[in-house]
Amino acid sequence: MGIVEGRKVAPSVSGWQGSNEIAGVFRFRIRTVPDASLTEVEQAVHESFERFETESFTDRDLDRIKAKTETNFYNGIASILGKSFQLAFYSEYTGSPGFISQDIQNYLDVTREDVLRVYETYIKDQPYVLTSFVPKGKKDQVAQGSTRFPVVEEPIMAQAAEKKQAAAEGEMQRTPSSFDRSVQPPFGADPTLALPKIWRHRYGSGLTVSGIRHSELPLVRFSVTLSGGLLLDSPDKVGVANLITDMLMEGTRNRTPLELEEAIDDLGASISMFTGRERIVIQANCLASKFDEVYALVEEILLEPRWDQKEFDRIIKKTAEQIHRNQANPAVISRNVFNKLLYGDGHILSNSTLGTSESVGRITIDDLKTYYAKTFSPAVAYVSIVGNISQRDAIKTFNSLAEQWGTKEVIFPEMPPTPTIDKSTLYFVDVPGAKQSQIRIGYLALPYTDPEFHPAVVMNYKLGGSFSGVLNLILREEKGFTYGARSGFSGTRYPGAFTASAAVKSNTTYESLVIFQEELEKYTQGISEEDLTFTQDALIKSNARFFETLGNLLFMLNTIARYDLPDDYVKDHERIIQTMTLERHKELAQKYLPADGMVYLVVGDAATQLEPLRQLGLGEPIVLEVQ
Repeated sequence: MGIVEGRKVAPSVSGWQGSNEIAGVFRFRIRTVPDASLTEVEQAVHESFERFETESFTDRDLDRIKAKTETNFYNGIASILGKSFQLAFYSEYTGSPGFISQDIQNYLDVTREDVLRVYETYIKDQPYVLTSFVPKGKKDQVAQGSTRFPVVEEPIMAQAAEKKQAAAEGEMQRTPSSFDRSVQPPFGADPTLALPKIWRHRYGSGLTVSGIRHSELPLVRFSVTLSGGLLLDSPDKVGVANLITDMLMEGTRNRTPLELEEAIDDLGASISMFTGRERIVIQANCLASKFDEVYALVEEILLEPRWDQKEFDRIIKKTAEQIHRNQANPAVISRNVFNKLLYGDGHILSNSTLGTSESVGRITIDDLKTYYAKTFSPAVAYVSIVGNISQRDAIKTFNSLAEQWGTKEVIFPEMPPTPTIDKSTLYFVDVPGAKQSQIRIGYLALPYTDPEFHPAVVMNYKLGGSFSGVLNLILREEKGFTYGARSGFSGTRYPGAFTASAAVKSNTTYESLVIFQEELEKYTQGISEEDLTFTQDALIKSNARFFETLGNLLFMLNTIARYDLPDDYVKDHERIIQTMTLERHKELAQKYLPADGMVYLVVGDAATQLEPLRQLGLGEPIVLEVQ
């Protein structure tokens, strides 16, 4: 609080400790406001320690942390994978996987005296390492007494052939084992997907709610989704929808931002809100025993905005700073420019939900109030809920929202036509000195609702839809040019992009683009029977695990509601996978991977990378400015 609210040198602070087998680490991470002195930040940290020692903390503070810890504990073992990790962890560190039943109780048994004792022993007056990361040329911001750490930047040079290190000679000493670990256990039969029962209810206001009872863990997850988001932004004030969700989480009519945050933490819950390109979502995760109280807070956030001018000014400033930072982030630049090229400047979906410095600078708090009044309506909203709660209790609880939320018609604008791509074209955005190049290749393809969308997704799987996709196997595993290369379709109710992408070492930009070109073309000639079998096995098996957690089940409910799908739509997708043939796969690849109908975009260092790209056969690269 002293760092954020007191000295106001940072918008937020995070701190955590990690315990390992031999030692642990306690760490603070602080991203400051622009031009802040890190010497002042260091002083603020020490002042916070002193304040902790003198003011200590209350029993309420401790109970709040325990409630959050309990919720997170159950979230961590929601999946089979999470359970296996935890059991293996306990087996290694405590000698028994059965420690899982004792672990959470140990946290719940912690006392104030325990916390103060640990602070005195491991944190107070202990040696520490402080690192200062400042913008280039801003040495005056570095914490006093710092020693410069020599970071050697790798020069951008032509790619040299890399030699793989030969395996060390001699027999490797293996850890004794009760069984032969070199023999892979045989696979069992493909798992049968058992879909959960879904219940539904519609209130008179038009609000709908759907749910799944899942009683394995004492948890509940739910969300309220409103269609709209960026779609309903005014073209000259893009960013209003994004600011709305930030603003609604900053207190309510009767609670300050701090009071709201404390109320959520007291319940051990998490409540978050975000703006997407086509929707606004508020979602919550909590212990089942706290559901009614958490729901009451969500209703308060939705229906009783605070509209505090001071908080609005702070959020505007924070958003402007984020936009400014993004203008130096090649990954964000590539995404934003790519959308502009695919949708065209006049299309609302060509914009980032954040908006631009210019559009955000024009927004007032009255713009947020107008957006809220016109678009927040149960007529375009749906609720999804999963967890240890009955249909009856959920319907009864959400009835309060349905009765109090006044309904209104929401008008969605007509979308303008998008540009057609007559010929593949190469675009380049210069980020001087960039050590990586961001590559994006694609075009506007299918909406999610198109009957061929999911066949196309299956077709793409071996190309770039998984870690074992050919793009990743070549560019990462074989060549070592990137940490990951991928491709995929992203349609919604509107046509979405097919995108093949990677962030590659600068000196491999040309070679990487050649590989993308060659592999996209090669893929249209068909795949092997072995690759098709791999695709089918991987997708069918992953489906069985996809619906085991509350988060997965909530995603399924929201997908059904968003696209008006049948409850067993997953079964339809499985049939598409199982009936895919080599001929159908080749047909889809030739149809949806048009060799001469894609945008090629590179964001990187023009001084070293632009010239070679003229040899790609895509014509003269068109150099664009960062907007």
